[in-house]
Formats: sequence, C-alpha cells, structure tokens
Amino acid sequence: MSTPGMSTPGTTTAARYDAIVVGGGHNGLVAAAYLARAGWSVLVLERRAALGGAAVSEQVFPGVDVRLSAYSYLVSLLPDRIVADLALPITLVDRAVASYTPVRRGDAATGLLVERDEGPETAAAFRALTGSDAEFAGWQRFYGRLTTLAEDLAPTLTGPLPSEAELTARLRDPGMWHDLRERPLADVVADHLTDDDVRGIALTDGLIGTFADVHVADGLAGRCFLYHLIGNGTGRWRVPVGGMGAVSGALADAARAGGAALRTRAEVTAVETRADGVTVHWTDADGTAHAADAGHLVSGAAPAVLDDLLGAAPAPRPSGSQLKVNMVLSRLPGLRSGADPRRVFSGTVHVDEAAGQIDAAYAQAAAGRLPEVIPFEVYCHSLTDPSIVGGTGLHTLTLFGLHTPAELYAADPAGTRAEAVRRVVAQLDEHLTEPLTDCLATDGEGRPCLQASSPLDVEASLAMPGGHIFHGDLSWPVAPDPAAVGTWGVATAHPRVVAASSGGTVRGGAVSGLGGFAAAQHLLGGR
Repeated sequence: MSTPGMSTPGTTTAARYDAIVVGGGHNGLVAAAYLARAGWSVLVLERRAALGGAAVSEQVFPGVDVRLSAYSYLVSLLPDRIVADLALPITLVDRAVASYTPVRRGDAATGLLVERDEGPETAAAFRALTGSDAEFAGWQRFYGRLTTLAEDLAPTLTGPLPSEAELTARLRDPGMWHDLRERPLADVVADHLTDDDVRGIALTDGLIGTFADVHVADGLAGRCFLYHLIGNGTGRWRVPVGGMGAVSGALADAARAGGAALRTRAEVTAVETRADGVTVHWTDADGTAHAADAGHLVSGAAPAVLDDLLGAAPAPRPSGSQLKVNMVLSRLPGLRSGADPRRVFSGTVHVDEAAGQIDAAYAQAAAGRLPEVIPFEVYCHSLTDPSIVGGTGLHTLTLFGLHTPAELYAADPAGTRAEAVRRVVAQLDEHLTEPLTDCLATDGEGRPCLQASSPLDVEASLAMPGGHIFHGDLSWPVAPDPAAVGTWGVATAHPRVVAASSGGTVRGGAVSGLGGFAAAQHLLGGR
C-alpha cells in the first residue's frame, strides 16, 4: 500500500506510509499493531535504542544478571480486550498479598496485612491495629463501592467517549462517581475510614506520580485515584512475568507480525502538516537525515514534545512528582514486627504513608522543601516472578516515593536526589532488623546495586517533560464537552495528526495501551 515519497534536499528518500507513529512506547506499539493488522502500512520511529518507552526491562547494574522493570513495574489498566485482540503471549500474575503497612504504636512494632482476597487474617490484622472491627467494616464498604464502580466503568474505556449523562446512567453507584469528581479525596476516604494509617493507604492511590492536595476539590487526586482502581473491573495490580519488557516485547512482535516497520535510534526532529497528510523528518544514530510522507501521524510522544515537533506554542510544562529507586538485594531484610519478609514484600509495602504524614509532606513540598519524611511504597517483583533474577538467588526491590515534585530537584539535581534516597532508606530501616544497605548486592565493579531517578532523570531518559509519568494531569474518562461525545478523544488541531499518548488522549495513564487503542480506532472508524 506504499508509494514513493518525496524528501527534502540532504535527506534520504523513504516510502510513503499510511501512518507514521512517533514514539515506540507501549501506546505507540498498540496503535501500530492495530493499524498494521488492518492492512495499513506503518512506520514506528523510536528515539531510544530499545522499544517500550517506560515499559521496559533493563540490566541496570553491570555484571548483575537481573532484568529490572526500570520505570513502570506493575500492570492494571491494560484491557483484556487488547491482550486478546493482539494475541499477546503475556502472563500477568496476581500477588497473594495486596499490601502491608509497618507501623509503630507506642514502643510496639506491628503492621497491617491486607490479603489480595481479604479473609480472616486481614480482619484480624485490622482488629489488632485499630482495636475493633469497625475499621475493617468501613474498608470493605469503601472498596466494595469502588469495585462496583470499576465493574461499571471498565467496559467504557474501550468504546467511544460517553456523555456525562450516558455514563452516569450505567452506574449502579453514581454517588461514588460524583464524590470522586466533586469532593476532596480526603473527605471521600474519611466518610468510610477513621484510622490515620488506614486512610493513608487509601489516599496513596490518588498520589502516584501526581502532586496533589487531597483536601482540595479540584479532582486531581480523584482522577489519579480512579485510574488506579478501575483496571479490568477489578483494579488489581498484577506482576508481568518476565518484567515490563515482556509486555512491550509482545506488543512490538504483534506490530511486526502485522507488517509494521519498527526503527530505533530514530529521533524525529520536525513534522510538517498538509491537508492530505504529513511529512516526518528524523535522524538516525549516525546523524543521517531522513524524511517520509504519510497519510496520518500518530503521536505516542508527550503533548509538549508533539507541540515542539509541529512548531506550535507549547502548553504549560507538566511537573512529575516521584522518586523511583531500583535495587537488587543479596537477601531480604527481616521486619521488626516479625512478619515474614517473603510474604510482606511480595505485596506493596506502605511506609510513612499515614494520612497525616501525606499532608505534612505535601505542605513541605508545596513550600519548596524536600519533605522531612517522604511517603513511599516498596515492592519485590522477584518474589512473584523469579524469572527476572535468573536463578541467581538475588531479589529486586522497587521503591516509589510521593510528593517530590520536579521543582525540588532543579537547583541541585544530584544532591537533592541523594538526600531523598538517604531519607527513604533511613525511614525503611526503622522497620527492619538490619540496615537495608547491608542487604544490597554489589555490581561487577563492587558498587551497591541502588539506582535512583528523580523526575528530572526521567525527563532526560524518556523525553517526558517534567518527568511526568502520565505526560500531564489525567482526565476523567468521559467526554469533556458535547462535541467530544462519540469520539475517541484523540483529535488534535491538525486533522492528519492524532494523539496516542497518556497525556494527549482523554483516557490514558499507566501501562494501559488505551491511548494507542483509541488512536487506532479513530483512524479505523471503530465502534
């Protein structure tokens, strides 16, 4: 379906494609796979040496044969429909433990264990922590309502955008939808939960990668919270066997099988738009310039990056808000509470994420200071999926910190990052029987296996402006205005350019493929 294209002087001549996809992250690959399988000629251009964007597995530490999910590390929002449509040979595994929260009550070290399927052990843990069964009853009521909302919302994510009225009409609990949209997240949580530590566990889902005040009714925390709870109607976060790279690898294979051409080390430098198509300019690894024409451009890049390629005035710069620490351990540390570390670390371990601690950290960060106590969570992928450590006997540990926006790192990027790492390690040590640093493996050069990334590091590596993992603030999964009802939420100012990225589409965020799916459906006229 291709015809010879034109090139500008000094560039190589390339074929004309039906669609060129800018960015080989998971959304770009999903779009490419759907379009190629429909018979379109497709070219994918990826700036980095490997496909996958933030959904990659990397050997982070030299001489250590461990494939870490370097950025994104769990899967929830990826619809089963996309997996089935593209026949993706991936395995996503549930964790037996949903979460564990180590806490100190007086001089006692204890903790709250929440099973994936909550049973008597979870009930007993709530009772021991709070002194009654009331908090667990509130927990069950809250998450029961959220499960109902997830079951009703999830099927709409792979269809055209509904109107507010259409969406509300299909909800069995429209009150929860209304509350998340119109009220502060802290108030919605407090309607159901009273314990400070328990409320904090719930609130963290509204803050992953998002710098938000949970006491403000601007919907920012509510949107983040919603996306973390509705994946496939269950909200469960599952472990990709083989690491996140296995997911991106399967998507790339699906695109290739359909006939798409995938090029890495191809940095797009400009896009020209016309009434009948686009011309895309890029350079390869040795600096050779290329250009190709296409009927459509699909952008898997962040909106700010697309604006730059089109020569448009950039929108306000987004600001990511996270600290990501990747570690490899020679052994798992013990916990002062006496809980089994192999069980505890297989789920999400919440550290210093009580509601009051979240509020204090936000206030300090909003005032321009690195929080004295950084709320964070930590998790061990290798306990659920030993394949990523290849029989070495090592373990991975992934830490994700909240309320550390990009601006905090600007004046002293390396020094602030080092201090943030020092603080979270010291905080985790408070709950361990031995220092975490004593458990770190060493790389081939004898250095501890600990690597940290601030939002500025994420921006430098992945070209995500501000290091924002969602490319910008998330949107509610509903038509934002009457004109958008029945569309796929991917249109841009240029009819031949469609968005596929997290922040460029109405429904995006996390490793979901929803942006790429919507872009493909828009071009293919899907319902």
